[in-house]
Amino acid sequence: MGRLFKQYLSGPRIYSCSNCRTHCADHDEIISKSFQGRHGRAYLFSNVVNITLGTKEDRLLITGLHTVADVFCNCCQAVLGWKYEHAFEESQKYKEGKFIVEKAKMMKEGSW
Repeated sequence: MGRLFKQYLSGPRIYSCSNCRTHCADHDEIISKSFQGRHGRAYLFSNVVNITLGTKEDRLLITGLHTVADVFCNCCQAVLGWKYEHAFEESQKYKEGKFIVEKAKMMKEGSW
């Protein structure tokens, strides 16, 4: 196994993995805060860092059938949420390529 490369974000409001505090996302990357995850509220991000993706699978979510891949912290391997790979319904296509990160799986860092 090689050396783990971690990207550090420099914005004033950063979200980190609640388990190991590895930077995950910048507050400015939030598209919506009105999503539901497995463990409560979740945020839709346009981009996240320091993650690895699981295998793609079809999952029936509240808004219909989607192809998703679980998102893992690349440092501690905690499941943070998922990535929308494909939406089967036309009204949900805007989610493709975006990331859901559960609020319970991240913490705030910086000057909030």
